[in-house]
Amino acid sequence: MPKRILQGIVVSDVQDKTVVVRVDRRVMHPVYKKYVTRSKKYAAHDEENRFHTGEAVTIEESRPLSKRKHWVVLGAATGVAPGLARRRARAAAAEAETEAGDAA
Repeated sequence: MPKRILQGIVVSDVQDKTVVVRVDRRVMHPVYKKYVTRSKKYAAHDEENRFHTGEAVTIEESRPLSKRKHWVVLGAATGVAPGLARRRARAAAAEAETEAGDAA
């Protein structure tokens, strides 16, 4: 059986070598036929403590590593949360603009 691979956003990085990843999925409501966002949180192993809150990551199913942890972080995800990437780019551009304005 192939290992599942999911993409999500890190919501907690407080624990050592562990991150909590929120994976969102969209499902159609059976009665109202409207798409609803459902989310689930997974504890994933992050050996080097590389990832922090707000980052998009890809996780893969693995053998049980602890009571709650049976996912491993593969790396940074591409194509997840495009709105977040745009917001960060805008913030970086605004910060650079203010630094240029302060220098002048």
